[in-house]
Amino acid sequence: MRSKKAMLNSAASLLLEFVSVICGFIVPRLIIGTYGSDINALTSSITQFLSYIALVEAGVGGVIRAALYRPLAEKNTAATSSIIKATENFFRKIAYIFLGYMAVLAAAFPVLVNKNFDWAFTASLVVIIGLSTFAQYYFGMTYTVLVQADQRRYITSFLQIGTIILNAVMVVIFIKLDASIHFLKFATSFIYILRPIALNIYVKRKYRIDKKAKADNEAVAQRWDGLGHHIAYFVNLNTDVVLLTVFAKISDSVALAEVSVYTIYYSVVNGIMKVASSLSSGVEAALGDMIAKKEYDNLNRKFNLYEFASFTLVTVLFTCAGLLIVPFMRVYMRGVTDADYIRPIFAYILVLANAMYSIRIPYHSVVYAAGHYRQTRNGAFAEAGINIAVSAILVYFYGIIGVAAGTLVAMTFRTVQYVYYLSKNILKRSMMFFIKRTAVSVLTVALSAAAVHFLPEFSMTSYLNWAVYACVVGVIVLAITCIVNLIFSRKEFVGALAVAKNAVFSKVKK
Repeated sequence: MRSKKAMLNSAASLLLEFVSVICGFIVPRLIIGTYGSDINALTSSITQFLSYIALVEAGVGGVIRAALYRPLAEKNTAATSSIIKATENFFRKIAYIFLGYMAVLAAAFPVLVNKNFDWAFTASLVVIIGLSTFAQYYFGMTYTVLVQADQRRYITSFLQIGTIILNAVMVVIFIKLDASIHFLKFATSFIYILRPIALNIYVKRKYRIDKKAKADNEAVAQRWDGLGHHIAYFVNLNTDVVLLTVFAKISDSVALAEVSVYTIYYSVVNGIMKVASSLSSGVEAALGDMIAKKEYDNLNRKFNLYEFASFTLVTVLFTCAGLLIVPFMRVYMRGVTDADYIRPIFAYILVLANAMYSIRIPYHSVVYAAGHYRQTRNGAFAEAGINIAVSAILVYFYGIIGVAAGTLVAMTFRTVQYVYYLSKNILKRSMMFFIKRTAVSVLTVALSAAAVHFLPEFSMTSYLNWAVYACVVGVIVLAITCIVNLIFSRKEFVGALAVAKNAVFSKVKK
């Protein structure tokens, strides 16, 4: 049952990321084509600034999930209800804090970008974009954590898929109707409010939660450490956009349109990163269940395969991304002349930075499943500090390339720190596993890039031409990855194939 739920969760997450990537290409391109790069940059910057207080499931939610694994495994309704009550109290406090933060941002953010837009225009956009986030905290975040801890992440994935598709449809409709950006954003914010409402209905029918239960604050004692992790996480991921926005205001060397360039490229690599993380979405709850039941030998065996599969997936996805992202941009942004969207060096650094982030996924999944938030909190803060410091220095000299380089340095540091902590404190394994897998990935990337370099030149005049080229590149990268893994990681490669084969044939028999 645990394996089946993990597979369903991973499949649903993969479908979610696929839908997110497709819609993520459609919506920004429509907004840029209709309202311009400056408007796209403005809405992207507002979203990123609001994200600093957007304490979603990867932070405090992870702490709550870790606390829920045992009572859910033991079917202890009373303990589950007490934890849910404490969680609800916490997230509603965060919702009120968010309202205050949104009000401050609405007043201050227009001053930051007032050379492009008037105060009322920008302030009202901040409030409109923030509405759906408030609703998530107040009505939906608690139950999102509950169903994910119960290995039912597929429920939240399917709800997200529905709202993302509906959002894209509404964007197309309102753009066809020549709606203003304010009206469009208000309509799409309302769509995202529907998700927590639907989740509430599902949980009330599926679970027996005692609303009068006493809040168990001890069970979620590490919630503030998880909050610290997540603040550091969001600072780290959103530093680049914030610095570009600030320097667009104080320096003539950085234009606000650079934010649009960054967000368009980041939407591509972020989509790839989410596809890579879809594997962990189905596995983390299963790992937590093993830790709760003290199945440590099984945990080590499963983690070894999980690590191999994750490394292999990240290598294939991000090698293809590095080879294909610039050719894609030549097609995707054809006809857009208000900013230069063809930035090869920036693209390669950004892809590498997010590949480094994705490589850490297996390690922080185990750390989160084990509930080791307090022990790893300082590393999260250090990563955010390194990113801010290095990016702030380099953006002055190198602009958009500088912020990407700062992110790469910070993410490399944090990934190595995660591996070291896990090896010494949880799984008790040598770091040579990580070093070997990294060396194999580097070799795979080098051989793939060399092979693609000798391909006949493709004419990137249409999406069809790019798709053909992408298929050829994908086949080459996949073939080289398989060959290299057969030579250097044969045992894990055969083991991963056996797991996939058993999963497929078990479904066929049914």
